[in-house]
Order: sequence, then C-alpha cells, then structure tokens
Amino acid sequence: MDPILLIVFLPLLAAIVAGLGNRTLGNTVAKSLTTGALFASCALSWPIFLSFLGGHAEAHVVPVLHWVQSGSLSFDWALRVDTLTAVMLVVITTVSALVHLYSWGYMSEDPDQPRFFAYLSLFTFAMLMLVTADNLVQMFFGWEGVGLASYLLIGFWFRKPSASAAAIKAFVVNRVGDLGFMLGIFGTFLVFNTVSIPEILVRAPGMAGSTIHFLGLEWDTMTILCVLLFIGAMGKSAQLGLHTWLPDAMEGPTPVSALIHAATMVTAGVFMVCRLSPMFATSETAMMLVTYVGAATCFFAATVGTTQWDIKRVIAYSTCSQLGYMFVAAGVGAPGAAMFHLFTHAFFKALLFLGAGSVIHAMHHEQDMRYYGGLRKKIPLTYWAMMMGTLAITGVGIVNVFGFAGFYSKDSILEAAYASASASGRFGFWMGITAALLTSFYSWRLIFLTFFGKPRWDQSEHIQHAVHDEHHGHGDHGHGQAKHDDGTAGYHPHESPLPMLVPLIVLSLGAVFAGYLFHHSFISEGTGHFWQGSIAFTEHLIHELHAVPTWVKWAPFAVMITGLMVAWYGYIANPGFPAKFAAAVRPLHLFFFNKWYFDELYNLVFVRPSFWLGRQFWKLGDVGLIDRFGPNGSAWVVLQGTRAAQRIQSGYLYSYALVMLLGVTAAITWAMVN
Repeated sequence: MDPILLIVFLPLLAAIVAGLGNRTLGNTVAKSLTTGALFASCALSWPIFLSFLGGHAEAHVVPVLHWVQSGSLSFDWALRVDTLTAVMLVVITTVSALVHLYSWGYMSEDPDQPRFFAYLSLFTFAMLMLVTADNLVQMFFGWEGVGLASYLLIGFWFRKPSASAAAIKAFVVNRVGDLGFMLGIFGTFLVFNTVSIPEILVRAPGMAGSTIHFLGLEWDTMTILCVLLFIGAMGKSAQLGLHTWLPDAMEGPTPVSALIHAATMVTAGVFMVCRLSPMFATSETAMMLVTYVGAATCFFAATVGTTQWDIKRVIAYSTCSQLGYMFVAAGVGAPGAAMFHLFTHAFFKALLFLGAGSVIHAMHHEQDMRYYGGLRKKIPLTYWAMMMGTLAITGVGIVNVFGFAGFYSKDSILEAAYASASASGRFGFWMGITAALLTSFYSWRLIFLTFFGKPRWDQSEHIQHAVHDEHHGHGDHGHGQAKHDDGTAGYHPHESPLPMLVPLIVLSLGAVFAGYLFHHSFISEGTGHFWQGSIAFTEHLIHELHAVPTWVKWAPFAVMITGLMVAWYGYIANPGFPAKFAAAVRPLHLFFFNKWYFDELYNLVFVRPSFWLGRQFWKLGDVGLIDRFGPNGSAWVVLQGTRAAQRIQSGYLYSYALVMLLGVTAAITWAMVN
C-alpha cells in the first residue's frame, strides 16, 4: 500500500470513529485514536518530503477510484504526490499532530472532547484532500471540506453567541470567494475541456493571448480564468476585501486558531495559486492583481495589528499580513519563495498561537494584554517559546551568517519583489518593508506587554472573578491562591501542563532552524530540480533575487531593529508614551483600531440591505401574499364552509326532508333541460 493512502485516510477514519463513538468511547480513547492517527500520518509524511529534498523521489499519482463520467467530463479520485504536495504534507500533519497533542491539555476540562478531536481530524483530512488533488473538482471537494470543518470548529462553543456568529461569518464570507473559485473551475473546463490539473498546466502556455467572447466584448481568456480562481484564494486566505472573517475566527478554541491560521485553511489559497502558477504566468494582468492585493493586505493587516489589545487578534492580523507576503511572491513570479514562507510560517505562527494559548490558560482565559505583565518568571517555558516565535516572525538574523526562520523566507520575498523590476513588484517591496517595520513593532509590543513590566493582573475583573471562584471551590483549573508581595491580589499564574509544553518545544525548533536548514532547497539557484515542475520555477528571478543591492538585503534587518526599539521605548522605557501618541493622532489610531471600518462599511452596504430585503420578502411575500392567499386563505374558506354546513345540520327530520326534496327537484330539472 502506498503510504499516501494512509496519510490521507487515517485522519478520516479516526474522525469517523471518534465522532460516531463520541461519549460512548470516552475522552481518553477518542483523543488517543485521533492523536495517534495524526502522528502516524506525520511520521509517514516526513520521509516523503525528505526523499524529494534529496532528489530520490519522482512525482506520481495514486488512484483511489473512478469518480465521475458525464459526457466529456471524466476524472478519477486520485492522490497526486510531487514536491509541492510533499511540502504541504509535512506542514499539515506536523502542525495538526502537535495541535492534537496540545489540545489534551488545553481542552482537558471540556465536556465535548470527542467531538472536538473528531472535528480536528476531519479538518486535517479535508486539507490533505485539497493538497493531494489531481483535478480541480477534487481540490474543490477539499476546499469546501475545510470550510465546513472550520465552521464546526470556530463555532465549537455553539452556546456562546459570539462564537456562533463568528462561525456563520466565516462560512458566508468564504462562500463569496468560493463563487469565484467555482466560476473559475467552470471556465477552465469550458476552455480546456478537462479538469485534470497536469493537463491544464501543460496546455496553459498555448492559451496565452487567446480571447473569449462574453457580454458583447472580447476578454483575455487566461486573465478571466486566473482572476476568478484568485477570488477564491482571496476568500480562503483572507486577503483584503474578503478578510473580515479571520479576526472573528478567534472565537474558537485556541488550538483551532493555530490549526486554521498556521497550516491549513488560510494557506489553501496560496497553495492553489502556486499549484496553478503556470496558468497565472500566462497573464500579466492576473499576476499584477495578485501582487497588488497581497501587498495591500500585508500593509493593511500590519497597521491594524499595532493597535489591538487581544493577544489572539494581534497574531491573527499578523497571519493576514504574512499571507499577503506569500501572494506578493507568487505575483512577482517566485512561487518557490511563497511556498518557503508558507513552510516556515507554519512553524512560528503555530508556535505563537499555541504560546498565546498557554498564556491565556495561565491567566484564566483573560486575552487582554493590558491585564498581563511580568509573566516571564511565572511561565518561563512559555516565555521562551514565544520569544523564539517572535524572533522568527520579525526576521532576526545576520546576512550570510545565521537567522531565524522568517529571516530567510520573508527576506527572500522582499528581495524577489525588488528583483522583479516591475511596478507591482516595487509596490510589493515597499509595502512589505513597511509591514516588516510594523510587524516588528507589534510583535515586540506583545512580548513586552505580556512578559515584562509590572503585573497588572489585579486590574482584570475576569481574572478576579476566576480567582474568587477558585477560592470558593468553583474554579475551572483548581489552582489555589497565595498572597504575594507583587500586589496581584493573591493570583498565581501557572505554567501549562506537559501536553501543552511539548508542542511548544518542537515548534520552537522549527522556528529557529527551519529557514537555515531548508532555504538552499527552496530558493537557491539551481534548485529547479527540487520542484520537478510542480510550480512555475523561474531560474532567472532566483538568480536576480540573490544579486539585489546590499541595502535591499539589509533593509529588513534595519526596520526590524527600528520596530524593536520603538516598542521597547513605548512599553518598557516610557510606558506613558503610547497613550499620549495615540491621543495625538486619535483619528488615525481609531481608523486602525477599528480595522479601517471594513465591518461597518460591509454592515451598511451589504448586511442591512440584506436584512431589509429579507423582511420585505417575509412581511409582503410570505405573510402578505403566500400566507394570506395560501394557508390562511384556505383555512378561511374551510371555516366559512363549516359554518354554513353547521346551519344545515339542524337535527330536525323535516329540515333534512326539505333538503332532499330540493335536491331531487334540482336533479329532475337538470335531466329535463338536458
């Protein structure tokens, strides 16, 4: 049996058993089954990746079953294994396995653990189906599968109104993008008469410059197809315009945030654009659109991240920004750099989310950083894990010496954007540099507010209520109080249990070494053999990437140091400065803090008119027309008929005889006339 079959279907089998068995199996059995299946998939994925890394493997397809035969549309359910797939396999299974293990500790007191772990495994299966797809329909199956699973996971605490609302919002916004993706798939089949991805990519260059007639105009065929497909990527990967679901997704449990934002759902759009990069390469307009949208998203999300107080929302906007970097790389013709950043980002972003979950766990589920402070000595392992993640995301490193993961991958994107020498590439470079400055600021701001300074725990009503409950034996975690000299009302933050710390340690290793160990394979000159045609690898751009001016190579380091120093001054040296600065630029601060008012704009333009239209259909259509002349009208007619019949049913014999006589007379009259 090919190992890819086990990798893909073990999570599905575990999800089915744990989901159907639920509480009958019990928490331990359900968790052991799903976690064991994911670690098995992870153990099988790494040898495949390493074999492609060493040049010892060839791309191949493993058939599962014949799926559809309808006219000229024919395709199988088959699993494609190539370099691009291998990269995604290790990212998905590694992070998902660690998230499963982490959830043993984080969800230990939840009454619905089997359901939660079943959803996690189902999510992983859907993502694995997406990245192993050999045709566009199978990719769409996985695409919608992760959408469904994310809805279930974001709204896992369905009794919480905000969680249910966030799940619905994620589902609806993604449907908008998915409409574009579906139209792109339909159009691709119309043009190529196949949904087989290898066939489409082979024939795509020959379609460059062709046109299609629509609405009385001639349109560039490949531009239309690529733009429609990219709209799908915008929804799934939360690019500017279709990004609003992403921050609200924080309503789900923290392990869900790590899984969605690090390895799976949000990277699906990047993967799809890279998988279809030979198609996108045929349309300069589509490539420019990808670059501009990615660069704008990169900058937008970074500005919002500088003003947020919720620790998970800061990291969520960071994810949105980092995805923008990946699309910039794909748009300028460097999908290898995009995939490299996707690879490293999975480790340090999962680390940051799980580290944030450990902080939240220690602080009785308080997520506001204004009520943290001084935690580095209380939860030292979590502190060092978060430090590793921050060093990675801010791109700390020395050129030609050593750097953390983001130093290699993010810098390679900026260098590729500059080396492309196009207007969109230069826009991407400068937006990326600005975002790198803001990323450094808000990342170190998070560290300083959380782990340094004086403890501010006694200011949080949330924590004090939790402590009060503990004192009276009603707490969730069972940690007692102790009086301390730091003025923290007796509250004692605690380090997370071992199942939560082990994933932090493993991911820390990835955040430190993933860039250094693998950058030669992903983005070095002469590594086209590594990709084996799985992406549109541009050797010329890779050469130019390494030949950019020295100031371009050092610019990310300079802005990283600048952001660090500004954060240090504002939150360590002079803690009163941020509030004064925010007051001085209040309109701009409010603009960023309120997320550029996208939610308010969409509420005004789309939500309110939709509710108004729905009410009109309800009041005028359902109640005023259908109910009035349908059920209610029929009921009225029947009621009037019964009342008339009641008058006839008097109970007197002479009345019935009279009616019978009238009936006979009427019958005889009718017979005589006819």
